[in-house]
Parts: sequence; structure tokens; C-alpha cells
Amino acid sequence: MPANKRIAVWMSEKKLQKMNWQELETVCEKHGFEVFKLDLNKNLEEQGPFCVFLHKLTDIIASANQGDIRSTQIISEVENYLAENPSITVFDPIPNVKRLLDRYNQYSIMEASNLHNYKVFTPNFCVLRNEDLDVIKNDLKNSLVTYPFICKPILGHGSRQAHEMSIIFDEKYLIDLGERHFYVERPSLKNFQASQRETIYFDSSDVSKADSKSRLSVLDPDDILCERWDPNPKTMEVIANILRKSFGMDLLGVDVVIEKTTGRYAIIDVNAYPGYDGFPNFLEALIECISNKVTSN
Repeated sequence: MPANKRIAVWMSEKKLQKMNWQELETVCEKHGFEVFKLDLNKNLEEQGPFCVFLHKLTDIIASANQGDIRSTQIISEVENYLAENPSITVFDPIPNVKRLLDRYNQYSIMEASNLHNYKVFTPNFCVLRNEDLDVIKNDLKNSLVTYPFICKPILGHGSRQAHEMSIIFDEKYLIDLGERHFYVERPSLKNFQASQRETIYFDSSDVSKADSKSRLSVLDPDDILCERWDPNPKTMEVIANILRKSFGMDLLGVDVVIEKTTGRYAIIDVNAYPGYDGFPNFLEALIECISNKVTSN
């Protein structure tokens, strides 16, 4: 255990309020840690030393990827400081978060894992980089992507556009283009069949909120009558453990759906430092994870 037990935290004010900062201070003190808010606009060296850096820099990383000068500077300063202080335990390593934010990289990492040995799969995917419809059709065909499919921005964080998606039903509309885990049920898109219907545009954050009443998540009568598949705790544990190792990250949120006809598990998205709504005693679990990681390092 390091001589200093200070935890530096950087998150947006909205995220900090949701976390309950006072409760975090209490839990940290209980476990012998001091927690403070890191100011990215001040010299990092002067705010040290600290043994843990807990962050959600996803939006700043995404802005840097899009060319924002100040965001690029901030990420560079943080990375340089961490490189000069390798004993700091980071939740989660910035290079790994960067990989996760690119949806193509994200799906490729999942596809390369051994999850398929447990009847867990990632739906077929491809990146559409060309505006030529013939090229798009060919890319979809080669990647075995069939209708209907969801079209997502390749960047998973950083702007409202990251959550703006569409369901493409037909080719004529292509022009529209830690050691502990816990799972909770959230609303999702209902089942859609291939058809001639027009493209549906939606914001994923509106559909998947715990209290969502979106018309897109209301099941059709035929689906209501179908047998319901309840998540298998062992399968969910396998998913959590394998993805934690594959991404080299501890604070992950994984979106899983169960295929109604086969019972297979499909992973459709992975997020860095999710909201953890519904996770019992989250702060205790978080500090336990931090303490174990610091001790092992």
C-alpha cells in the first residue's frame, strides 16, 4: 500500500452530483483514503501526490479526437503526468478508454475474445466509410449485415450525436445513414422485422433509460406472448470477466440482449464508467475495487 492514500477524481459536475460526493468522502475515509477533486485547469504536479486517478474523461477524449485544441492539451497533460508517475493506479487507463470509444475497435475486440465459446456473440458489423450506395451495399453484404440493422456513429461519446441512431429496414433507405459485477434490466428496442418501412431515427439514451416510455420499446402483441428468457447469472459473470480482461478496464457497462428464438446472448454496446443505476452499495464496491487494485500494484 502506498504511503499516500489520496484519490484524485475528475468527472463532470453532473456525474459528480449523481455519484453523491459527500457519501463518496465518507466511504473513502472509512477505508483509509482521502478523496479530492482534481482541477484539470491547474498544474497537476502541485495537486499531488496521489495514488489513484479515478476519472470519466470520455467526453474530453472524444473532443480531442475531433480536433478540439483545449481538449487535446488536457489529455496530453494528463497522459504526461501519469507517464511520469507510473505508480498511480488509473481507473481506467486512458489508452484503453480511447480504444473503447471507437465502436469499430470495440466490436472487433469483443469479436476476438473467446465469448463465442459461451454462446455469447456480437452481431455482425461493418464501418460505412463511402457515400456510394453500391459500395455500401457491397460492404454490408461482405460483413453479413442483414436488414433491419441499426446505424450508429462510430464515436461512442463526446456529443449528442453519439447517441443519435437509426434503424434501416430496406436497401432503398440506405441513403439515410472490477471483480464484482451486477446486472439490471433496462428498456431496449423492441423486435423489428425486415420490411419496406421507412427509416426510424432515435436517441439511444431516450430508449434505454430506466424510466423510459419510448414507443420503440413497447413490445408488439406477438412478442408479449413469447417465452421470456431470464439472464443466467453464470453467463453474465463470464461476460463481465472476459470483457474486463479484453478491454483492460474495471469500470464498464455492458448492454446485453437475449435472442428470443435461441436464448443466445448478444453484446450490443460497452460503455466506460456507466451510471451504475441499480447497482447496490456501488460506492462500497468501487472503493473495494480501488483498494484491491492499489494493494496488488
